[in-house]
Amino acid sequence: MDSSNRMGDVEITDPQAMRALAHPVRLAILDRLRRDGPATATELAPDVGATPSVTSWHLRHLASFGLVRDSEPGPDRRSRRWEAVARGFRFETPQDPADDEGRTAARELSRQMFLRYADVPGRWAAEVEPGLDPAWRGAAGLAHTRVVVTVEELAAIEDGIERVLAPYVTRDPADRPADSRSVALMRYVLPEADGDRGGERTGRTT
Repeated sequence: MDSSNRMGDVEITDPQAMRALAHPVRLAILDRLRRDGPATATELAPDVGATPSVTSWHLRHLASFGLVRDSEPGPDRRSRRWEAVARGFRFETPQDPADDEGRTAARELSRQMFLRYADVPGRWAAEVEPGLDPAWRGAAGLAHTRVVVTVEELAAIEDGIERVLAPYVTRDPADRPADSRSVALMRYVLPEADGDRGGERTGRTT
């Protein structure tokens, strides 16, 4: 794992923690807490597709792996409030071929994340984009870029992207400009089958 970790993410290396997070409700809980801040199980339940009691169970399971924690009490001090430990998390597929447990856990967490976020662009295009003002609509969109690189070069590209993003990710909320808004930047890094060496770049579209 990159020791710099400029985003301040939780670094997950334990296969049991990966398996714990590889669940639709738990991924939804973390998304909601990171986006909107501390909440109770009852407040989270409608957004994560579970009852308050089931949501509470999932929260305790996440807490046992250090992914969520107790937050400051809200107006109702009888209700337990939870918060995400960090703004995000990161994990890697173990390089050791003998680490079957770690590789299987990482693949399952990756699979669940792909499933969870696969329809995000389509929902954005249908539900959000039509209501944006022209400036934000013009700044939005996607780019599909194919490059031919080594493993080391790909790592350098990812590191460069994080260098650019980190100041905005870690910026104190009080320092955000008044006209700023939340933006989802989705990055898929998908090495292709061995032997495909054709470089290609498609233009950015909105």
